[in-house]
Amino acid sequence: MATAAPLFFDDVRLVIELILLVFALVIEAVSLVHAITQRSDAFAAIGTLPKGGWIAILLVCMLLTLLGVGGGVISIFGLIGIAAALIYLLDVRVGLRDLHDGRGFW
Repeated sequence: MATAAPLFFDDVRLVIELILLVFALVIEAVSLVHAITQRSDAFAAIGTLPKGGWIAILLVCMLLTLLGVGGGVISIFGLIGIAAALIYLLDVRVGLRDLHDGRGFW
């Protein structure tokens, strides 16, 4: 009975890490696709990094998360990747949408 707890703990930890990995990859992929599909002059109009800079940041973050460098999603690289994708989605995407009068399907 006492030996079942560590086995159960490892299974739960692996499931949680898998869920976090899928969540991080989805968030990073959505932000990368959105950055690729936008016009490059719109980024300068809202006063943020250029389109190439955002694409490079999001692509590197997605690759580091996908490769699991440093321990996966819970590592510092994984957390930076999630933060960069969320900053793009919650700040830059909103600015780009406001620039286009909010008439996009994104």
